Amino acid sequence: QVQLVESGGGPVQTGGSLELSCAISGGPSSTFAMGWFRQAPGKEREFVSAVSWSTGATKYADSVKGRFTISGDNNKKTVDLHMNSLKPEDTAVYYCAADPYGSVVVPTFVKSYDYWGQGTQVTVSS
Repeated sequence: QVQLVESGGGPVQTGGSLELSCAISGGPSSTFAMGWFRQAPGKEREFVSAVSWSTGATKYADSVKGRFTISGDNNKKTVDLHMNSLKPEDTAVYYCAADPYGSVVVPTFVKSYDYWGQGTQVTVSS
């Protein structure tokens, strides 16, 4: 059973940086895709970024390209999200997710991911 635990959220001012980390147990293997999603109050959960555990290929939402970087560490079994130049609209609960068979496609849809963490709050103040 895959279990995901996020950490690293908190308050930050506009223009600041945060690093989120997701500790993975029960995986991942080379068939996995690992992703980050976020959900703001009153909005649907949306894709942020994902990485193929086999190829290292990455995907980003247009809203975070050039500001966020995803990285996976197979030794530590973690996937991190480095967030720079944060904006108030980045405020949300951020979720780590695992797709056990997504390493080729690296999906961006919520429904493609089978395992989810509990989420960590990121609040960007202006």
